[in-house]
Amino acid sequence: MRVHHINLVSLVGYCDEGNHLALIYEYMPNGDLKQHLLGKRGGFVLSWQNRLRIAVDAALGLEYLHTGCKPPMVYRDIKTTNILLDKRFQAKLADFGLSRSFPIGNETHVSTVVAGTPGYLDPEYYQTNWLTEKSDIYSFGIVLLEIITNRRIIDQSREKPHIVEWVGFIARTGDLGNIIDPKLHGDYDIGSVWKAIELAMSCVNLSSARRPSMSQVVQDLKECLISENSRTGESREVNSMSSIEFNMHIDTEVIPKAR
Repeated sequence: MRVHHINLVSLVGYCDEGNHLALIYEYMPNGDLKQHLLGKRGGFVLSWQNRLRIAVDAALGLEYLHTGCKPPMVYRDIKTTNILLDKRFQAKLADFGLSRSFPIGNETHVSTVVAGTPGYLDPEYYQTNWLTEKSDIYSFGIVLLEIITNRRIIDQSREKPHIVEWVGFIARTGDLGNIIDPKLHGDYDIGSVWKAIELAMSCVNLSSARRPSMSQVVQDLKECLISENSRTGESREVNSMSSIEFNMHIDTEVIPKAR
């Protein structure tokens, strides 16, 4: 099966020489999303606009796996460390070691041994061993909450340790300031942020049947980005093939060079 999309890291070669086995992927010089959220790539703070662009890119990659592949695929390990950034800060999904394809037909799920990363793992999948594309959507919801809050998924020092419980608890009070990453210093469209929070919480619904499709996630995120672009004065069309212009000064000293 051939899998190719602008928001998936491309396999460019392989090595099979004796005991030396390797897969060679395109170089992604700006590391992963997690590093940037933690400030480990030169200390830059990702703007709300750029976070949304990265989220849209990642969502488009997942949408392709779910609806553009024949047979469709479930990624099974969506997390911020698997969202890599190229030289233009366009996001691409990497590490397909846990991905699973579905037979074409009437099957709604695949029964399989549970695999994934704690904290991101769909509770329904964990309890039933039934894997569907909605398991990816749960994990993407966790990623979106990380993008919004820049907080740990599980933090035992919080009254509500898991990020889903914590955001849900605060969201009911309407206190946006305690949810969104304080490093943004209020530089965002409030409506855009609330819509993103609502989308994330719908993705992590305990019932997979109540989660949106990946196509709906893409559409909602694009609407969030359009709102934020309007606030910043940008009228550029949001589409699946446009490159990302990263609105910050990049210190090339911290960007590794290809070897």
